[in-house]
Amino acid sequence: MSRGPWHVAVLMGGPSSEREVSLNSGKGVADALESRGHRVTRIDLDKDVALKLSAAQPDVVFNALHGVPGEDGTVQGMLDLMGLPYTHSGLVTSVIAIDKELTKQALVPHGIPMPVGKIVACETLYDGDPLPRPYVLKPVNEGSSMGVAIVRDDSNYGSPIARDAVGPWQLFPSLLAEPFIKGRELTVGVMGHEAMGVTELQVKSGFYDYDAKYTAGLTQHICPAQIPADIAERMKQLAVQAHALLGCKGVSRSDFRWDDEHGLDGIFLLEVNTQPGMTPLSLVPEQAAANGMDYAELVERIVEEALSLSESRSEVCQ
Repeated sequence: MSRGPWHVAVLMGGPSSEREVSLNSGKGVADALESRGHRVTRIDLDKDVALKLSAAQPDVVFNALHGVPGEDGTVQGMLDLMGLPYTHSGLVTSVIAIDKELTKQALVPHGIPMPVGKIVACETLYDGDPLPRPYVLKPVNEGSSMGVAIVRDDSNYGSPIARDAVGPWQLFPSLLAEPFIKGRELTVGVMGHEAMGVTELQVKSGFYDYDAKYTAGLTQHICPAQIPADIAERMKQLAVQAHALLGCKGVSRSDFRWDDEHGLDGIFLLEVNTQPGMTPLSLVPEQAAANGMDYAELVERIVEEALSLSESRSEVCQ
């Protein structure tokens, strides 16, 4: 596979709740590619995105979008129809991985441990708790811990939750309810079919929500995580297995909770992110750096795999 130079269209921004994160990811990716001598066209996703891509005629598209519609299969389907190679996972994988319930249906039968949850209509939350407290409420298809609430006995939401209490139940018609897994927050990046490492996320206050992820100083990243070797190895195995079962391409990131009082039985996969952030605070670039791979090399590796997969498909179709 040629190292280029390539013409890369970097898709970023868009209308999702994670727009600012995507713009930061896209800028980092575009700057890195330009620093390596590649031609870059930066495209902020809007209704004219197909026309802009057609005019640009790139060799490959770097999908730096986060959330809907860039991570749920919508953009992937458009790029497939246009015949443009693109980074990260394809249409089917994106549809499944963005949906936390579909992800469970795909992974749990293969032995991947995930919290047992259920979809609840938000209107029912005002009548009573769907699970014993503490429990977690989260949107089924949002990323970056958007709209997540932990309902505890001492929470100020009320018991049952009050209609005027501020929370995700005011924004979504239904939510996924899961038991709260106490313990430690960890994450594993996967590139190709190899785990990049295990990072522990220690939040200074509250939990690992959107602000904690993207505000400097609110969360300490410990990479590599200071955990027993068998726990780290098991998380790596589960992350690689989930990556393969879902059909992920390029880079994915699997998020875990670990109840350290229960050893290997305390590991639970929460979700698989098919398009991890590429901002200065993001976890995958940090794990790559711990393995001796700088940011620009990481970006090039992701683009290179997308081009290689495209060439392989073309050869099969000939």
